[in-house]
Amino acid sequence: MARDVTVLVVEDDEAMQRVLQQTLRPRYTVLTASCWRQAHEIRSHAEVDVLVLDVNNLTAPERLGVDELCLEAGRTPIVLVASAVREAPGNGRARSGPLMTFPARPVSLRELHRAVEEAVVHQHDGRDRDPAGAAREESNGILAHSSPMRNVMGLIDRAAQRDTPILLIGESGTGKELLARALHRKSPRSAGPFVAVNCSAIPETLLESELFGHRRGAFTDARDDQRGLFQSAERGTIFLDEIGDMAPALQGKLLRVLQEKEVHPLGAPAPVPTDVRIITATHRDLGTLVADGRFREDLLYRINVIEVRVPPLRERPDDLEPLVHHLLRKHGARLGKPGCTVAAAAMARLRQHVWPGNVRELENVIERALVLGTAAVINVDDLPERLRDHPAANGCGAAGRRLADVEREHILRTLRDVKGNKTAAARLLGLNRKTLYRKLTHHRIAHAE
Repeated sequence: MARDVTVLVVEDDEAMQRVLQQTLRPRYTVLTASCWRQAHEIRSHAEVDVLVLDVNNLTAPERLGVDELCLEAGRTPIVLVASAVREAPGNGRARSGPLMTFPARPVSLRELHRAVEEAVVHQHDGRDRDPAGAAREESNGILAHSSPMRNVMGLIDRAAQRDTPILLIGESGTGKELLARALHRKSPRSAGPFVAVNCSAIPETLLESELFGHRRGAFTDARDDQRGLFQSAERGTIFLDEIGDMAPALQGKLLRVLQEKEVHPLGAPAPVPTDVRIITATHRDLGTLVADGRFREDLLYRINVIEVRVPPLRERPDDLEPLVHHLLRKHGARLGKPGCTVAAAAMARLRQHVWPGNVRELENVIERALVLGTAAVINVDDLPERLRDHPAANGCGAAGRRLADVEREHILRTLRDVKGNKTAAARLLGLNRKTLYRKLTHHRIAHAE
């Protein structure tokens, strides 16, 4: 756990106050108060993530109204040291922040750590329900604690209510499909289907039939009528990922769909009306493709009414740690390691990394560490070699170096880790093979097989 998590300990016994400080300081920033009134004053000028509070420090009315204390604490979780009781007192009213009880003294420092850790997780989980929009964590894994991602989510919220075409632009692994799903879920079409199509994953000769459908006998092996994906998405949303890889001939047919609101299945005598919202995405510079004659300018104008740039993970450092905790919860239970955490040194290595594969690469790293790690805490040794041997660990960080140079070095290091296996390297980097080969060519890395 990083030291940017602040814990406020409310304890009137000076000796116990020092013990709690020494226990929590290696992992958190610790503030102390001797009573609830002093704690309230500290919270008025300092941002606090978790409160650790002993029942003995409460007045009699406060003990009977712990829920009111929770309301006063707002969204800050409270770890209540419930001396002499196992259940926290309270009157059962609704609380705005989670309340966790902690057994009576003598205090088990291990249990205290666990309770504070759980409170921190609850604090991160609760940010998505903050009406002020300070941070969000969607059920599908979108986290927006950083300013760049909060701006993206604000734009998504405003754009969702209309059928205006939206183009999502961002590097591979940044979560463009998650954002497209969020757009659909927030839109009036949310009750309809959401259909995702990766235009680079379907061969050019099949993509037209997949999108628009075909009639029996339209081509060899067309033994039956087949509905296209546009028809499958009727009254819903179709997401065309990697639109920049679509063949020019098919781009013209997609343009007609946008203009005429109809699709023409292969072999059909007439077009079929369609009622579908179209969201597109790409990691490419479509303007450059237009200049090179590889993408239709009129189609670009049609799909790019609203452009949403999805920032890479290196531009949203405030989201890294919440993403790590989200991924630990997501994969920890499935892999039999619920409650697993990350040591401060390992978290530092994660922060130092440039993440060319973005969130997809981060997810691979966390899942790998959960599978191979032997303890309930992920340490530096549980990380891939390319992160363990980060230059910053040897006193020569990436600051001042060109991003392209850092990325090239990272790709080479990953290839060495997997002994040149391109498929394994692409998976570890959170890239598809086509994107990896494009980067190999860009960085002039030999990749003949």
